[in-house]
Amino acid sequence: MEKVRVLLLDNVDEEREKTKEFLLQNERVELVDCLNDGEKGFELICKNNVDFVVTDVVLQSFDGYELLEQISTLENRPKVMMLSSLKNDGFAQKAINMGAIYYMVKPVVKEVFLKRFNDFIDRKEERISRSPRNRVLEERISNIFITVGIPAHIKGYQFLREAIKMAIVDPDIINSITKQLYPSIANHFCTSASKVERAIRHAIEVAWNRGKIENINNIFGIKVYDSNEKPTNGEFIALVADKMLVEGA
Repeated sequence: MEKVRVLLLDNVDEEREKTKEFLLQNERVELVDCLNDGEKGFELICKNNVDFVVTDVVLQSFDGYELLEQISTLENRPKVMMLSSLKNDGFAQKAINMGAIYYMVKPVVKEVFLKRFNDFIDRKEERISRSPRNRVLEERISNIFITVGIPAHIKGYQFLREAIKMAIVDPDIINSITKQLYPSIANHFCTSASKVERAIRHAIEVAWNRGKIENINNIFGIKVYDSNEKPTNGEFIALVADKMLVEGA
């Protein structure tokens, strides 16, 4: 079993030890280090093959936001989950926009933390898998895109395909499309969550503007939409993912 290398950063000793205990309950975790210093943490990220960073906002040297900014300059970027006592939605949105895949308010609930962390690890393993089954799934999704008129050269094509694959692995992610799905795709493709959302919306609009509504309805076996309406990003992703699951994805 391949280990997931995790770096833990927290300015409060007691909180850091508690989160460390949570992490080590997953046998896939290899803990790189536990620190309270953002600058030293970034040095470790640069020198080690770190897959995942769990960090507080408040750190010594520089804070979690500066850490996210520094990580964004790297070619191989670890995923970042941010923990914080700061409850304002603005802090969470800022972290997500800067590349964090999740923002969790302290005090951290063990069961919630482990579910989120394990889900992210599972999806990472699914995405990097290039098994024959995964290639077949990608081909089937691509065939749907061709049929409905989504061209392969636009950005939203890749983002939308990734979103559908994630929804097949974890259907519940559709219920957290803004906080989890878009940021996860953004992190994977080294872009921002807002750009992912816009590119997917544009891809769907292109399909509708090409007028292939009959093809779209034929794919799903029922009349889902007409030319005067189009699905939201989440609705389209869920429809295609459900079709794949029904057909044995």
